[in-house]
Amino acid sequence: MNTNPIVPSSAGAARLDTATTPGDSGCGSPSPLHQGRGWGEGSLSGSRAEDRPAGSGPASGSRRAFLARLGLGAALFAVPGAFAEELARKTPWVEEGPFYPPKLPLDTDNDLLIVNDSITPAVGEVTHLSGRVLDKRGDPIRNAAVEIWSVDSHGIYLADSSNRGQYDSHFQGFGRFLTGSTGEYYFRTLRPVAYPGRRAPHIHFKLKLKGRDPWTTQLFVKGEPGNAQDGLWRGIGDEQARALVTVDFVPVKASRLGELAARFDIVLDITPAA
Repeated sequence: MNTNPIVPSSAGAARLDTATTPGDSGCGSPSPLHQGRGWGEGSLSGSRAEDRPAGSGPASGSRRAFLARLGLGAALFAVPGAFAEELARKTPWVEEGPFYPPKLPLDTDNDLLIVNDSITPAVGEVTHLSGRVLDKRGDPIRNAAVEIWSVDSHGIYLADSSNRGQYDSHFQGFGRFLTGSTGEYYFRTLRPVAYPGRRAPHIHFKLKLKGRDPWTTQLFVKGEPGNAQDGLWRGIGDEQARALVTVDFVPVKASRLGELAARFDIVLDITPAA
């Protein structure tokens, strides 16, 4: 199994974690689906590292170079007051949807482009997705389990059994990351695409914190024509609220593979325990 996570240099104690949660078994069975808007009782317990060596897999050099740049960018975001405007509004809750995996894959690390020890990457636009998890005061939240899942380049989910035969078996489809002292998370995944029933490409997020119910949202691509035609995106509050979950997917400078980068900071409406 994998032994080391792909971690931003600024993430401090952050690590990839396949922590078991209430309802999770050692075989990877997920906790029951939660779609509540608020935070309440829940837990996050135990951990099992199943991570990919940072230097393995295709384009590892470009990935390392990107992570080095990511560390510099994250340092800027740590400047007090840099998030003042964003913190005025919390990240909107968005429904979980029907395709959270009913059974988690064996590989749940933060590199969704490579499954286990395969040397063949998933097909699609490589995207370096990063951000921080913050509380309502703007302080980083440590030990937040960040989970993401999205469609492959054909618009098919890992959990979509009706189209399983067309799914890109090289795409992990689901990943986890446990935040460190800076609240940073990082995933290497694909730029999402639209699919029948959802005109707005998006990535699903679920956050799990000890003592609180899981919380979900979705990340959308800024400038995507399908956004305005997507009922769920249009229903996310007002224009300012939608802007908080809609970000640029920008080309990574000097990338010969056409890689993209997206930064999505998540501000939760919680106050840290004293």
